[in-house]
Amino acid sequence: MRKLLKVFFSQTFMVILLMLVQVALIAFSVLKIQEHFRLVSVIFLAITIFAMILVVNGNKNPAYKMSWLIPMMIFPLFGGLMYLFVQSQTLTRRFFQRVKDIDKSFAAVLPKNQDVIDEIKGLDPMRCAAVNYNSRSEGFRYPVYKNTDVKYYALGELCWRDMLVELEKAEKYIFLEYFIIEPGEMWNSVLEILKRKAAAGLDVRVMYDGVGSLVQMPRKYPRELLRYGIKCKAFVPLVPILSTMQNNRDHRKIMAIDGKVAFTGGVNLADEYINKKQLYGHWKDTAVRLTGEGAFSFALMFLQMWDITEREPFDPGALKPERSHAGGEGYVMPFADTPNDDYQVGEFIYLDMINRAKDYIHITTPYLILDNEMMVALINAARSGVDVKIVIPSVADHWYAYYVALDYARELIRGGVKIYEYSPGFIHAKNVVCDGELAVVGSINLDYRSLYLHFECAAWMYRCAAVSDIAEDFDKTVEESRLLTTEILDGRPLWKRFVSALLRLFAPLM
Repeated sequence: MRKLLKVFFSQTFMVILLMLVQVALIAFSVLKIQEHFRLVSVIFLAITIFAMILVVNGNKNPAYKMSWLIPMMIFPLFGGLMYLFVQSQTLTRRFFQRVKDIDKSFAAVLPKNQDVIDEIKGLDPMRCAAVNYNSRSEGFRYPVYKNTDVKYYALGELCWRDMLVELEKAEKYIFLEYFIIEPGEMWNSVLEILKRKAAAGLDVRVMYDGVGSLVQMPRKYPRELLRYGIKCKAFVPLVPILSTMQNNRDHRKIMAIDGKVAFTGGVNLADEYINKKQLYGHWKDTAVRLTGEGAFSFALMFLQMWDITEREPFDPGALKPERSHAGGEGYVMPFADTPNDDYQVGEFIYLDMINRAKDYIHITTPYLILDNEMMVALINAARSGVDVKIVIPSVADHWYAYYVALDYARELIRGGVKIYEYSPGFIHAKNVVCDGELAVVGSINLDYRSLYLHFECAAWMYRCAAVSDIAEDFDKTVEESRLLTTEILDGRPLWKRFVSALLRLFAPLM
């Protein structure tokens, strides 16, 4: 039943339903079955024109606007309703105002670390663009740190082992925030430790996304965990009819321990992420562990989301650890991206890396659904002599997203970008590595949802030892992958190419 509810109240289902109704009304008109069709058409056309005015005058990315205007012109009767329905799936202004208030109250807890910024400027002033942009955003101004060690994990199962080790070491608090949590070997092993730590008096909190984990988690699961002393909540749970919020989901992956250790990346707490359960062939995922001062930023990211629904004021400074000297080479900037401001931090950092790449820019992403800026940046980099490579899955978890990705891939390949399919199965890693000295690992996909609609997080790394590990892992991944060519993509059956082109019109929904 929960699976049916998730499908029935999904945006995709609603859009398809509206399209079918439009086709039916047109058929009624042709067959003269519906006498009042003209009046109905005028009403719905007026709604669509109103929606088009909203789109044109909005402050969204031009490619995002175009991706809405085209479907509205193709489906003039219900295109406007389609847009208004999807936009109604965003969170309220009151919700986002609460986010801003929390940001302000937490800001004083974070250090400025201007001396670290000055060091980076001395090494390469151009590498400070991402740091400066993040520091000027309206949300949390997460600083860049030294004294932070970074360990990279090329597979989810490797990360899982160290997660259990670090959880056992926890002394004060454990915060978990994940898009998906599902009972199984991975989650059960984590939960056993959480139960013991909560019983020992530690502050243990768990938060999962209300839609991402809708099928996996029983509705009363937070109450069940509370019996063990574990505070738990679902982020904006789906309530049929009353609330079907599908945009602005919490897509972050955070494990924060005592403000001293933190994990982030693409790995959720479910068995497919560690290949204990294989649904789409071998699941390739990645993560990083931060040890030292930078880890506290992830604890604050968790609290930012947790406190949105809390009534009692909370002092995050009470959870700040003593200044750490964990060591570690280079510089680390944890950052979060929220949809409640005009700062697309994740997209800016990606674009900054692409535009400033000198030798290469290598990317892994499960979805390839790009706006015009990202397309132009990638093609321009390739045409200027930069080695631009992107690895996508060969086995799709969402067939429609895969079809759209191939249409974008065809255009990128013609522009000089090399696109590979991960032959063993599904690649869920969200990595970008540039010139052997700069990398980002986090939860941010190369698609509209991650870049514009979801709450996301990642770690930006400059001259860290882990960057070379990320670069080496990418090279190994390419060796296991198939290079796509225009001949391969143009050789697909005509109907598949048509479906890819058609679905691209609805890219903002994917």
